[in-house]
Amino acid sequence: AEAVAAAVEKCAEDTKGQTCFICTRALHWKTNEGLVRGCSCRGTAGFAHVSCLAEQAKILIAEAVENNLFDKANEQWLRWHTCSLCEQDYHGVVRCALGWACWKTYVGRPETDSYRCCAMGGLGQGLESAGHYEDALTVREALLSTERRVGASEESILVTRGGLANTYSALKRDEEALSMRQGIYSAYLELYGEDHGETLRAANNYASTLLDLGRLKEARSLLRKTISAAQRVLGEGHRLALKMRWNYAKALYKDDGATLDDLREAMGMLEDTVRTGQRVFGGAHPITKGIEFHLRKARAALRARETPPRSA
Repeated sequence: AEAVAAAVEKCAEDTKGQTCFICTRALHWKTNEGLVRGCSCRGTAGFAHVSCLAEQAKILIAEAVENNLFDKANEQWLRWHTCSLCEQDYHGVVRCALGWACWKTYVGRPETDSYRCCAMGGLGQGLESAGHYEDALTVREALLSTERRVGASEESILVTRGGLANTYSALKRDEEALSMRQGIYSAYLELYGEDHGETLRAANNYASTLLDLGRLKEARSLLRKTISAAQRVLGEGHRLALKMRWNYAKALYKDDGATLDDLREAMGMLEDTVRTGQRVFGGAHPITKGIEFHLRKARAALRARETPPRSA
């Protein structure tokens, strides 16, 4: 309830005069909660109640399981964190509220139940998305312990370790994050090969931590090998492909030894990435805002290098 209230308050200005695309009401008929929109929908699309989104996800998954359509159920799990209209992830306090709703739905199941584990992972991601990093750490450590105890698959444990490494990075525990992400990347390379989506995601996360530690040349080298594969496999508009190019540009312009050509390449890449981000996610999305911030930084670095020093 607290998470929903925080999400409704955060979205209040955006949702004025709108109705839920699921129940078509302004206020939820049962909980009396207001509307949220934390995806990439624009205009009058995408407004909903957290309770309606949660009930929709719960019903869709239950129907698929009841009909033994387990692949379909796995697809429907996306509804817990991805908008069905724009097909982009929810973020911030809306993602957090959905994480709590998901956990509330499946918490009563045995700890060996796969959906209970998935719900715990969703809660950890939601808490982190809203900036509750210490709470996210507690949840993700508990999930990793549970999965090891019940004998979860190597793939599931790798996903959980990846989430835990993200939380370490958010808490500025970069050395711990680097060690974990290096191992995760190596494991995915062995499991799936270098062109698989999970391998590419692990490579970007590894490069991101190298950036945080100032190891810019190593980050550039890794990203140079993987950016083209990400664009080919996922498409240029995919969030991971955008993040890779964003990280590569940061590794270029932040380098004290960067040449003018490096700075121009970084600025050009960020300009192109901003345009793609605005088209795919909208101008208000955290990814777009983050790229815009680094574009301003890259422009400033380039101007400082191009401007000749004043004479005495």
